Amino acid sequence: MNNYVTGAVIKKLREQKGMTQAQLAEKIFVSAKTVSKWETGQGFPDISLLESLAKAIDISVIELLNGEDIRNSNRSANIIRGRFYVCPVCGNVIHANGEAVVSCCGITLPPAEPEEDDGGHAITVEGVEDEYFVSVNHPMTKEHYISFIAAVSESGVNIVKMYPEGNAEARFKKNRVRFFYVYCNRHGLFRLDMRKR
Repeated sequence: MNNYVTGAVIKKLREQKGMTQAQLAEKIFVSAKTVSKWETGQGFPDISLLESLAKAIDISVIELLNGEDIRNSNRSANIIRGRFYVCPVCGNVIHANGEAVVSCCGITLPPAEPEEDDGGHAITVEGVEDEYFVSVNHPMTKEHYISFIAAVSESGVNIVKMYPEGNAEARFKKNRVRFFYVYCNRHGLFRLDMRKR
């Protein structure tokens, strides 16, 4: 993993469960002094304890490592405000409608923060009957390329994976598309807001 559970996280989650240090210690078979050391930054829990520690405070190991409880609590999600997560190791692309803890290839992925398209990543959209033809005038070499183009509408997300040495272009049904996104493997995520057109 690219991060590790901190004392502040343990303390926050323990207090959210209404447990004392001694009560938590008893559940995971360590001393209250050990829990105190973790919470004050004088040590870290051994990796062999993470599963029992997560179970004791009723979250997943991934959530514990991330420091947030992201379980479904019927938060309303809006597909338009969704987030993309892109693995820098394998190129996997994940879209989530709301907050998520996403892990791939042993890395907890941050959400990609979109920028408005710029000169080097300008997104061109042409209407052709009931479709949009979307292209990006961008190098498509093995070292520098557009990884995917995505269309986001109120009813869903359509992601088209791009490959080096191909063309950075795709077709999407018009179907009330609100945003187009492109992801450059070097410069990140770019967005075109169709509501402004």
